[in-house]
Amino acid sequence: MSRFSQPDPELAHRLSRRGMLGVAAGATAAALLGAAAPATAATGNTTAANGNAAAATGAAPGAKGRGRPVLPPGRLGIQLYSLRDKVSTLGFGPVFAELEKYGYDEVEFAGYTQGSAGPITLAQLRRLARSHGLNPIGSHVGYYSSDPNAYTFAQNLTKVLDDAQALGLKHIGTAAGPFRYGSTVDAWKRAAEDFNTYGAAARARGMKFYQHNHSEEFSFATDNPKVRLYDVLLKETDPDLVFLEMDIYWAYVGQFRFSKRPDGTPAPFEPLDYVLRQPDRYPLFHVKDGESDPSNPYGYRMVDVGDGDIDYQRFISAVTRLRGHRLAHHWQAEHDNPAESFAFARRSSAHLHSLREKC
Repeated sequence: MSRFSQPDPELAHRLSRRGMLGVAAGATAAALLGAAAPATAATGNTTAANGNAAAATGAAPGAKGRGRPVLPPGRLGIQLYSLRDKVSTLGFGPVFAELEKYGYDEVEFAGYTQGSAGPITLAQLRRLARSHGLNPIGSHVGYYSSDPNAYTFAQNLTKVLDDAQALGLKHIGTAAGPFRYGSTVDAWKRAAEDFNTYGAAARARGMKFYQHNHSEEFSFATDNPKVRLYDVLLKETDPDLVFLEMDIYWAYVGQFRFSKRPDGTPAPFEPLDYVLRQPDRYPLFHVKDGESDPSNPYGYRMVDVGDGDIDYQRFISAVTRLRGHRLAHHWQAEHDNPAESFAFARRSSAHLHSLREKC
């Protein structure tokens, strides 16, 4: 079943993440999300050498060249939400072993439990990742809940930060949108105050708090349709306390959906421009691909990295060419619902490692 055949795929995605996040996670998200989206798996083998994966069969044609690698060394990660089926059945160890073979350098968590593979402590999880050459770089946690005991920033900030610190994370964030109080300008100002609070608490622990977008963040305030909500978030959060993880796929979906205001007047934007204007605010990215499909309301169908139409050679190069920014960002491959998660991870690494800057 295609992701876009669901009535509201973005809502399903957020609910699925909510089911997975936190120490009580496990296999809940896989059940919530349902069947995987169809995708054609490439054939071929990938080998790792000096931490970099060789290009596998099925990598984008014409991507190779003599220029400098687009992907900075040591900065390729993966959001483990993409591998939740394998984590919940095999455990973190076998998953990390595969990621090591595929040439990954980092992992971003979406829960700290491993389902049927049995319990694991945070200290064990940290050592296990490091033993496979993987640096735990960040984690997604819920923003708020009506349950006072929920594992969220709003309800259990100290516990969330304690766990992140135990894992040695440098970033701790949420994939929830700032819609806690509604979609008005003032509602987002209130959410920005929450984020500033979490950012200050994270900074006191030596970490950065971040928010991961979906497409709705690029919609317009219900009380002022001339104002894009994402601009409110950027303006009202302290740039020293609150950072952004741009999900590049969802940003381009937002471009497709919200390049006109509700009254039909043009309001174009380019996701890359947000980053180039304030590159220090974007330490993390989700590298997720989509095949253009204007016939559906989201404008794209999610596919494995390298199979879609998002120009990652252009996007990553534009960011890493900024003075002092070659190694300042972390690029996390992700697919919300891959047909085969190990194949997705292998092919994504192969494609991204094959990209070369144009001479």
